Amino acid sequence: MIDVKETLKSAEDKMKKSATFLEEELSRIRAGRANIAILDSVRVMSYGQAVPLNQVAALQVPDARTITIRPWERKAIKDIEKGIMDSDVGITPENNGEMVIIRIPQPTEQRRKELVKQCNKIGEQTKVQVRNVRADYKEKLKKAIKDGLSEDIEKDAEDSLQKLHDKFIKQIDATLAAKQKEIMTI
Repeated sequence: MIDVKETLKSAEDKMKKSATFLEEELSRIRAGRANIAILDSVRVMSYGQAVPLNQVAALQVPDARTITIRPWERKAIKDIEKGIMDSDVGITPENNGEMVIIRIPQPTEQRRKELVKQCNKIGEQTKVQVRNVRADYKEKLKKAIKDGLSEDIEKDAEDSLQKLHDKFIKQIDATLAAKQKEIMTI
């Protein structure tokens, strides 16, 4: 017979992972403000290996529209520029001899609307993941009745599962609303 508390805890963990995934994905979307997270996918060649940018340089955000990248070794500047150009960041870096500077352009109204659509798409995928988790665990609870779980306990567990689902859907909606507000604010 299944342990209902463990089952619900497992469902909550999976839903939480989905919500965390959404937050990580949204942090990579450029909203017109400088954010170091947009450089997470950048890989730089260093001593014959592709390594994350933050392992070869210090990244800073001196103002809302600028990211500065100060390499540990001056000779790495060209590799850092190449890594940024080869990535999907979509911004051309500048170099003043000591550091690489990325200036974040102000997005147009149309671009902001596209970014909101992109966020909504990622958000909807996350909601589907949460719904799938609910459906999987609901099925497990139904099968547990055959294994001797009482129907009352199963109904209570199902109600708890639905409350978990609602909680995470609400959290996802709040995360999306905050990102949309950030994107649409000029």
